[in-house]
Amino acid sequence: MIDAYEDPGTPDTRGGWSYLWWLVRRQPGRSLAGALLASVWLTLMAGTPYLMARAVDDGLVPGRTGVLAGWTAAVFVLGAVNAWISIMRHRTMTRVRMDAYFRTIKVVVGHAVRLGAALPRRAGAGEVVTIGVGDVHTIAQALTVVGPGVGAVVVYGVVAGLLMPISPLLTGVVLLGVPVVALLAGPLTRRLQGRETEYRERQGVLTARIGDLAGGLRVLNGLGGKGLFADAFRRDSQHLRVQGYRVGAVASWVQALGVGLPTVYLAVVTWIAARMAARGEITVGELVSVYGYVAVLVGPVAFFLDMGYQLSRGVVAARRVVRLLRLAPEPDEGTDRAPGGPAVLHDPASGVRVRPGLLTALVGAAGAETGAVVDRLGRYAPSDVTWGGTRLDAVPLRDVRSRVLVADHESHFFADTLRNSLAGAGNQATGPDAPAGAPEPAPPDARTARALHAAAATDILQALPDGLDSELSAQARNLSGGQRQRVRLARALLADPEVLLAVEPTSALDAHTESLVAERLGTARAGRTTLLTTTSPLMLARADEVVYLVDGKVAATGTHEGLLEHEPGYRALVARDAEEEEEAVR
Repeated sequence: MIDAYEDPGTPDTRGGWSYLWWLVRRQPGRSLAGALLASVWLTLMAGTPYLMARAVDDGLVPGRTGVLAGWTAAVFVLGAVNAWISIMRHRTMTRVRMDAYFRTIKVVVGHAVRLGAALPRRAGAGEVVTIGVGDVHTIAQALTVVGPGVGAVVVYGVVAGLLMPISPLLTGVVLLGVPVVALLAGPLTRRLQGRETEYRERQGVLTARIGDLAGGLRVLNGLGGKGLFADAFRRDSQHLRVQGYRVGAVASWVQALGVGLPTVYLAVVTWIAARMAARGEITVGELVSVYGYVAVLVGPVAFFLDMGYQLSRGVVAARRVVRLLRLAPEPDEGTDRAPGGPAVLHDPASGVRVRPGLLTALVGAAGAETGAVVDRLGRYAPSDVTWGGTRLDAVPLRDVRSRVLVADHESHFFADTLRNSLAGAGNQATGPDAPAGAPEPAPPDARTARALHAAAATDILQALPDGLDSELSAQARNLSGGQRQRVRLARALLADPEVLLAVEPTSALDAHTESLVAERLGTARAGRTTLLTTTSPLMLARADEVVYLVDGKVAATGTHEGLLEHEPGYRALVARDAEEEEEAVR
């Protein structure tokens, strides 16, 4: 099975069938072993009727008890050996499926990382979640064809060969049976693919809306829009339920045929063989063997139908994965050298200049305006931004990411310990991408302590039962909103980038905690370039320079006190924020 750190390989993204075949080719030895074990398992099952026929014809004769005992022992030994082979087959096929499962997860996650900030613009969150939760499992199940599917084909030929000496008529009936079953089930399988595709699309859309509802529930409550959104969600879920019933209706027919047609098939062959035995054309032992052979074929015929069902669903799921894998990352054609040291970041679209070594505050009436500027300065959106006179998009993206960090106030938390959540940021600062000439880093625990202190987050550490080794849930939901924001800020400070662009780093903090952060942030970032978006007077008063935006353009630049005195719009905006802070304190 694929190792956690092993390269999953380059997937074949020409289509759903190509992707499934690539998963088989990535584990040729295991796939061949699964096919071989399944073939032997099913073939030995066909050996039992042969031994029983010999026991009836040769052993049920007066005075030949020893012969009967011998054939009986042979049946027992064959069953024991086949039971062991069945265990090995099941283990091997489990490994085949799990390899496909984890390989697909690694491929999807790896490609999502390569897409980076382009992913939300190119694919919906619901589609990605649906792939991770449902499609990956469906693809793994489709690889059942490697084992029982191949074995069914092999035992089908073996049984036909065993029946030929008994009766060519019965052999012909057996050979024609499976094509007839396929003709009956084929149209339903194709119809299932279409219904399944539509169902998966609707499921992805609904999953995205669930995420939107969970993330914006507080805002919806405040605006009185929860009822409208709930009604829309209810309608969409009803449509999905109806589509699910349609998928289930087709799937139920496929599964019913998988049980019913083999039974009819068995009854027809048994009736023909019984008539032949009554006419003396075959012996009683041969009649027993014919029944046994055809009974053995019930499983493979059901496998054929189940194989078509699983492959139909697997191809639909694989097409969704392929569609995601075909999304290309943003082009990175940068070849120019990054500035040799701290340099000015300039955004011509807004006129914002971020001077090196200063703590700059970016103020705007709308968060979308300031957020757009940060996206351009951090190279998360197309722009004409320059860095030390060089176009930012002309510098290799790796160089930009190693020196410029955008700290979003809603950045993700994975389920892990607090120590590990912070450790990734610390490794970024001291790894191979650390800026040239950076001072020798302090021990990890000392750096972590300083970052938590600067973010006024030491009380969080004290409140958690195991300190840094306390477990954080996904998105750190076991912390409050303000606690999450302070941990995010500590993580950004621990990374210690040359340029830190922080989006509303204190928007969820109370006035007392925010004043502590404002007091300590400048010291923690001394000599480094820092830009933060905020309208908080506490933060603005500590900034070296304040840039005031109106309609996305720089309207004024200066100190907080100077802008309060000379810019009425700035004064009104900041005063409103100050009043809100005072009300929160009261």
